[in-house]
Amino acid sequence: MSYITARHRPRWWAELLLLAVVYCAYSAGRLVARGDVSTAVDNGLAILRAEKALYLDFETPLNDLFTEVPAIGIPADFIYASLHYLVTPVILVWLFRRRPLRYRAARAWLMISTLLGLVGFTLMPTCPPRLLDATHGFVDTMAQYSSYGWWGGEASAPRGMGNLTNQYAAMPSLHVGWSLWCGVMLWRHGRTPLLRWLGVAYPLVTTIVVMGTANHYFLDAVAGAAVMGLGLLLTRPALRALDRIQGRTRGASVVAGGAAGASEDAEAADGQQAKGNAAGSGAVGRPQPSREPQNSPPSDGTSAGAADGTGSPIVGAGCQTSTGERIPGQRTTAAGPSAGAGDSTPAAAR
Repeated sequence: MSYITARHRPRWWAELLLLAVVYCAYSAGRLVARGDVSTAVDNGLAILRAEKALYLDFETPLNDLFTEVPAIGIPADFIYASLHYLVTPVILVWLFRRRPLRYRAARAWLMISTLLGLVGFTLMPTCPPRLLDATHGFVDTMAQYSSYGWWGGEASAPRGMGNLTNQYAAMPSLHVGWSLWCGVMLWRHGRTPLLRWLGVAYPLVTTIVVMGTANHYFLDAVAGAAVMGLGLLLTRPALRALDRIQGRTRGASVVAGGAAGASEDAEAADGQQAKGNAAGSGAVGRPQPSREPQNSPPSDGTSAGAADGTGSPIVGAGCQTSTGERIPGQRTTAAGPSAGAGDSTPAAAR
């Protein structure tokens, strides 16, 4: 699982809710997947015949051992009825807390494989060995030792709740599949030899238990392992597809947020312009000072007077300028003979 990148740790309550929803959907799907009983029996007998032809009917001698030796059969029933629902959640919590970077892929692998198992229950309802006719030699150890535990004669369901489980969902065996997932997690992420050995022992013990209690055929166990293998292969593309969907969703939200921000900026600019227009409308009727100089010289360098041929143009009430002057009153009157030298020479500026 080296393809897992660093991510923020998921929220525990969101993960708990997600797992609860998936498990409820899985349980409901098992009930809906109940097929015809005769079809399930035919499928079970076909598996048993195939195993006998291949000398793979390991469940037969194991079931004989479990029914004849209560010291083995009773603990096996407790293992079948409890560990499947305890060990898997415990390892999920352990990964969530101690291996957060590995948790997402591990959880996805488990969920995808579980959904694949549900497809198997739907397509191939299978009668377990314990529900076959007694002539086939199997004994339901869960019913035989039911007085020692909380279960009745309907698999691992508590007494009186057998209608909440699908007893013909034997192919594939998710008891074996989930235990294999737990074993892989302990082997890969356990830091002590004890955890790694438990990772090897747990799926092996579970496989023996499901056959010895006559809840599954050997080929059911093989199918459970195959489902987990297929789920592992689908985990990488499933996570990539989910990342692409989330990336597009985030991109769409960013674009929507940017458009909303631009709209707010435009509205703010419109408001400021409206305020400026309102302020300008209050000055209507009052003379506004011109921003352009009224007596700027022509661009060809001639004086203002020469431009219109008037000599000394009138620029104000009784104010005149001589050639070369720009501002009325720029000249000064000097005493002495030079005072009558003529108005055509501009005086020095004050």
